Amino acid sequence: MESQPPATLLEILLREVPDATVVGATNLSITSIVLDSRRAHDGALFVAVRGTQTDGHNFIEKAIELGARAILCEELPAQTRADVTYIQVLDSAKAMGLMASAFYGHPSRQLHLVGVTGTNGKTSVATLLFRMFRALGYRCGLLSTVQNQIEDEVIPATHTTPDSVTLNGLLATMLQQKCSYVFMEVSSHSVVQQRITGLTFAGGIFTNITHDHLDFHKTFDNYIKAKKGFFDQLPRHAFALVNIDDRRGAVMVQNTAAKVETYSLQTMATFKGKLLSETLFGMHMELNGQEVWFRLIGRFNAYNLLAVYGAAVLLGEAPEEILSALSELDSPPGRFEQVRSGRDVVGIVDYAHTPDALQNVLETITELRLANEQVHIPRIITLVGCGGNRDAEKRPKMAAIACKFSDWVILTSDNPRFEEPQDILDQMLQGVPPLDHKKVTVLADRREAIRKACADAQPGDIILIAGKGHETYQEIKGVKYDFDDREVLREAFEATVK
Repeated sequence: MESQPPATLLEILLREVPDATVVGATNLSITSIVLDSRRAHDGALFVAVRGTQTDGHNFIEKAIELGARAILCEELPAQTRADVTYIQVLDSAKAMGLMASAFYGHPSRQLHLVGVTGTNGKTSVATLLFRMFRALGYRCGLLSTVQNQIEDEVIPATHTTPDSVTLNGLLATMLQQKCSYVFMEVSSHSVVQQRITGLTFAGGIFTNITHDHLDFHKTFDNYIKAKKGFFDQLPRHAFALVNIDDRRGAVMVQNTAAKVETYSLQTMATFKGKLLSETLFGMHMELNGQEVWFRLIGRFNAYNLLAVYGAAVLLGEAPEEILSALSELDSPPGRFEQVRSGRDVVGIVDYAHTPDALQNVLETITELRLANEQVHIPRIITLVGCGGNRDAEKRPKMAAIACKFSDWVILTSDNPRFEEPQDILDQMLQGVPPLDHKKVTVLADRREAIRKACADAQPGDIILIAGKGHETYQEIKGVKYDFDDREVLREAFEATVK
């Protein structure tokens, strides 16, 4: 449950947006800030935001009818009402962020708030930080793609980063419940849409950047600028921890006021790591001269662990205690999550839904097959699809990568949303090299695809089910149907041993 603050005078909230043009009284008592006109009531401040789907300005009258007496907008209605106060600004989403923070008492200023951004690894890094700091004895909050969490209380997540009102409400609740640290994913959408405006961060972490979300940002350059925008906002007292092995790591912090620190597996950095060895059960790493065994697997997780270690050191924790706590942690849900059958077949469920993430996971599996002679892995079977109404450029790339690293590929449906699954699969097939067509199976029904992979797998095979990870639904034509890759995989494995 979000914290409900006491009513605040509108004139106090207006101090956050000095450039606003106000028409009407400012001594109103504001009891809530709402984005949805249907939630307006007496005492509510309704914010009209121009979104990608709808324009909130079209619902101003509806909000007033339901009791709203203050309107935050970019364009005044043709006719205004004497009993309603109108606040006109250049960017209503930005003004909302500033006012929402003040409305909830600036909770981020009283917390150690750390944001994690990048294409891949955001959930893993934020979740590992959350788990580790709890293990170190702190009360913590988590805001992630998988879920929002206050200690043991789980709050379902609908966006990677919530809107600024919801976000400040959650932070206020975390503060009320005596949390001292909060770790959150910062999406590129949230930066552009001003959802993090008004927040005070103790630190920011950059994991990596590859092509993604071009359906929203249109160009890769815009996507990079969105990620960089997060670091541009960091205050001087914060840290900016970047993966310097990513060639755009330095770009991210060109204009930041924060103290820049780096982590790397390949070059000199503040936090330097080296992957010494790995198996299907964990990996042996060296971090700043200390050798540690971790339960996580893969080079991509070596980077995640470096980011977590570095952030914890920058937050003042002792290196020895950090490494001890980290060595006890498992991967977050749906991130290289293993499900084993009774026939010695290993299933791996992973959220990899970008070309880079899929390649990272498949390279890890391939390296394990080559490096560990005692582990006989006859085949790598990859089941993968692509989401509908999202960046279509990556579809043929995903199929090509799956073919490159796999012995058998099953192309299937992901979350088709409002697209036809076969249309998406046809675009994926365009990336299959001619010589690889014989090892590709197309099966749109994801449940049947998982069952077929399990039924045809031989002892020792590894089945990678990529794309959905932690998700417990499949979205088709606007409806979310119950679907959990992990549960379907377990059921399919059980069926093969009966």
